[in-house]
Amino acid sequence: MLGYIAVLWGITGIGLLLGSAIYRLSAIGWQTFDYNLEWYHWLALVACIIFMGFSEGYRGFQQAWSPRVAARILYLSQNVTPLRLLLAPLFCMGFFSIIRKRMIVTYSLTLGIIAMVLLVHQLAQPWRGIIDLGVVTGLIWGLASLCLFTFQAFFSKSFEHSAEMP
Repeated sequence: MLGYIAVLWGITGIGLLLGSAIYRLSAIGWQTFDYNLEWYHWLALVACIIFMGFSEGYRGFQQAWSPRVAARILYLSQNVTPLRLLLAPLFCMGFFSIIRKRMIVTYSLTLGIIAMVLLVHQLAQPWRGIIDLGVVTGLIWGLASLCLFTFQAFFSKSFEHSAEMP
């Protein structure tokens, strides 16, 4: 029973985190279309969506993060502790109880993302919205891939991704 609660809290917490970012950034991104966009804005928008879809969505989420998180959700379902239950979203995302190298990468990447958010926040529209729409593309791809990998982890006979436990 605790395994189901931990899984539900883990996937819901991650979904709320990504969903909140998608919601907030989409609102800013849609403001881009309130401006009279020139050809170079449209070019930048298309390039940003393609780049972020590939680099963040496909390479970052689909090929690396989502399979690992799904593997950790599956692991959590069978190995619940009070701390893992309480902090299930953070456990599933790899902020603790993970191999040292991955933990360093996770914290470094998180700090890098925070720095990029602060920098992009300083941009004026329509450039901020253009970048945010690219990020939203990657986040939607990431959330979809996480759901698919999690479904695969629980209902497929051959889920061979590592939870990278120490």
